[in-house]
Amino acid sequence: MSTDQKMVDIEKASSVDGQDLYMGESSEGSQTETKLSFFDSLASVLHAEKKGIERVTEEERDPNETVFSSASMWFSANMVIASMSLGMLGQSIFGISFWQSFFVIIFFNIIGLIPVAFFSMFGPEFGLRQMILSRYLTGVVAMRIFAFITAVACVGWGAVNIMVSAQLLNTVNRPHNLPPWAGCLILIISTIVVSLFGYKVVHLYEKWAWLPNLFVFLVFIAQIAKSGDFTGGGFPNNGQATIAGVLSFGGTIYGFATGWTTYAADYTVYVRHDYPKWKIFVGLSLGLFTPSVFTQVLGAACYSGVYQNETWMEYYTEHSAGGLMYAMLSVNALGGFGQFCSVLLAMSTVANNIPNMYTISFCLQSFWSPLSKVPRIVWTLVGNFLTLAICIPAYYHFEEVMDNFMNLIGYYLAIYEAISLSEHFIYRRGFKGYDISIWDDKSKLPIGIAGTIAFCFGVFGAVMGMDQVWYMGEISKRISGADIGFELSFSFAFVTFNIARPLELKYFGR
Repeated sequence: MSTDQKMVDIEKASSVDGQDLYMGESSEGSQTETKLSFFDSLASVLHAEKKGIERVTEEERDPNETVFSSASMWFSANMVIASMSLGMLGQSIFGISFWQSFFVIIFFNIIGLIPVAFFSMFGPEFGLRQMILSRYLTGVVAMRIFAFITAVACVGWGAVNIMVSAQLLNTVNRPHNLPPWAGCLILIISTIVVSLFGYKVVHLYEKWAWLPNLFVFLVFIAQIAKSGDFTGGGFPNNGQATIAGVLSFGGTIYGFATGWTTYAADYTVYVRHDYPKWKIFVGLSLGLFTPSVFTQVLGAACYSGVYQNETWMEYYTEHSAGGLMYAMLSVNALGGFGQFCSVLLAMSTVANNIPNMYTISFCLQSFWSPLSKVPRIVWTLVGNFLTLAICIPAYYHFEEVMDNFMNLIGYYLAIYEAISLSEHFIYRRGFKGYDISIWDDKSKLPIGIAGTIAFCFGVFGAVMGMDQVWYMGEISKRISGADIGFELSFSFAFVTFNIARPLELKYFGR
C-alpha cells in the first residue's frame, strides 16, 4: 500500500494460538495485530455487523443496494399489530367516529412521514447515522439530548409494541393460555435473534416479513365483511369535543408516523452516494404511508364492530386490542385457523421492534464518546432486556400507555424536526453546506447552544399544549382538552432556534 493512501483494516479475522486477531496496516505500512474483544470475536463468528457510529465510506457500500431495500423495511415495520391497535384509539379513547378517524389517519400520517423520508436521503449522501448527522443539524450538545431521548424512546417503542402482541398471545388456546411475561419474553428473544446481526440481516428480514402479516390482515377484512358488524358511526361527539378528539388522535397518529425520524439515515447508509435522492424520498414515503394507513384504518374499522357485536366488546373490554383481534379471528369464527392467524399476527411485532433495537446502539454510542467503545451488539442486548423489564408491568395498562407514549414521542420529534429542518434549509442551504470531513471533530462542529435553547422552549410549548392523564396544559384547557402539544412544540422550537442560531454563528462562528 502506498503511503498516500488511507489506512484500511482488513475485516477478515484470523486465529493465532487460539486467539482472535485483526490483521491491519499501520500508517508506515507495517502489519499490526490487535486482539479482538470478546464481543467483536462473537460478532466475527456470527458474521454480524461490527461497525458502529463510524462513517460508512463509499468503498464499504453495496453497489446493488436500492431504495427497495429500505422501503420494504419500513413497509414491514409498519404492517404490524401495533399500527392496527393505534387505529382503534380514535373511537375507543377520543370518542370520534370511524370516518373522522379515517381522515385523521390520512392527514397526520402524511405530515409525520415526510421528515422520515427526507432524512433518509442523508444516509447515501454522507454515510453517517442519524444521530451523528445531528451533530451538524442540532449541534453537539443538543445532539446528546436527542440521542438520550431517542434511546429511551427505542425502549418505549419496544415495550408498547410487545404489550399488544402479548395480549393476543395470552388469549390463544385458553384455558391453557400463555402468561403475559412468557409472551413478552418470546417476542424479545425473537427480536434479539435478528437485530443482533446488524444492517444486512435486518434488511433481509424486513424485506419479506410483511407477507404473512398482510395475509392475516386480509383475513380480518374478510371477517368484517362476513360479520356485517362494521359501522361508520359509533358514538361521535359534536362541536368542540369532536375538534379536541380529532386533534388529540391526530397527535397520536403523528407520533407513530414520525417516530422513525431520528432513525432515518441509519437504514440507508449503505446505499451508494450517487443513487437518486428523489427515488429515496418517493420510495420511502410510499413504504411508510401504505402500510400505516392500511393497518390503522383496518383497526378503526374493526373497533367500529364492537358497537354491534357484544362478544367483540366483551373481549376488548377484558383484553384490550389483542382481545378484540382474537375474538374476530377465533371466537365463534375460524377456530384453529383463527388461532394460528392470531399467533402469526402477534409475531409481527418483531418487524417493528427490530429497528428500535438496532438503532438504540447508535444513540448510546453517540451520546458519550466512551460509550462508543462498547460494541453495538452489547447495546442491542441491553436495549432488549430493558424493554422486557418495562413491558411486563405496563402490559395491564395498554391503552393509556400507548396514547401517552405516542403523544410524548410526537412532542420531542416535532422539536427535533423544527431545529434540523431550519439548520438544513436556512443555514446550510442544502446538502452542499456540509463538510463531511469534520464529522468526528467536535471542535469544528456546531456547539449546540441554539439547539439546546430551542429544545427547552419547545418543551415549554409542549407543556402548554399537552393533554395527558397526569397533566393538561393551559392552552389545552382553553380548547376543550385538545392535545396540540406537537404543534406548539414545533412552533416554539422553530422560532427560538431561528433567533438563537444567527447569534451562535456570529459569536462562535460554527
